[in-house]
Amino acid sequence: LGQNFSKAQEIVFQSETGTREYAWTTSWGVSTRLVGALIMTHSDDDGLVLPPKLAPIHVVILPIYKDESRAAVMEYIHSLRDELRAQSFDGAPIRVEIDDRDIRGGEKKWHHVKRGVPIRLEVGPKDMEKNSVFMGRRDQPKSVGMERAELVSKISGLLGEIQKTLYDRADKMRIDNTVTITNEADFRDYFTPKNEESPEIHGGFAVCHFADEESIDELLKELKVTIRCVPTENNDTPGTCFVTGKPAEKQAIFAKAY
Repeated sequence: LGQNFSKAQEIVFQSETGTREYAWTTSWGVSTRLVGALIMTHSDDDGLVLPPKLAPIHVVILPIYKDESRAAVMEYIHSLRDELRAQSFDGAPIRVEIDDRDIRGGEKKWHHVKRGVPIRLEVGPKDMEKNSVFMGRRDQPKSVGMERAELVSKISGLLGEIQKTLYDRADKMRIDNTVTITNEADFRDYFTPKNEESPEIHGGFAVCHFADEESIDELLKELKVTIRCVPTENNDTPGTCFVTGKPAEKQAIFAKAY
């Protein structure tokens, strides 16, 4: 934020030389746009999908029991929770919760699926007999049985694997939906709806060299397209502007504005 905010709010400090100076401030607030990007990037038809590094809960344990087996199952689950919490991921203890609400098992499961919890563990008397759990990963459709000791030893790696899977999946989607365009005709074709009955188009990106000219602003306004960003890395190869044909030093990423 520079010094603009501190000057408006009179935020000053005494420097090493004894003078009073306006603070150089930064903003680390999480915007609704950032939350929206997270949801749209990773989620699926079943609901939210959270990368482990951002998930408030890494693992949720769902007990399955009848009245006579409740005490034994809960004792097993509490000790499992403590073992998992003793492990670490991304430099901090793994966050584990137990959902012991008195509701149907399917309803309980989907509650956490929709909220994107990375790992679900279902534990009942049969799992206890085998000293195992029934594990579901949010990035995969199927649940599998796993020995308890194996789960505890691999939990950090599993969370890291989910993190990488989601990143790679999102990165591939971005690459698959990005094109390089060098002329106005192709640019118009890319951002013009093919079906007159539906004005919606793809959510793809176009990478183009551009010159800061009024004619480009007019074209973007007509097509309802905006510059989403000017890359700061690997963006030093000169080219020609896709509209004017004039020399252009940088490329920008263009996309439909909504």
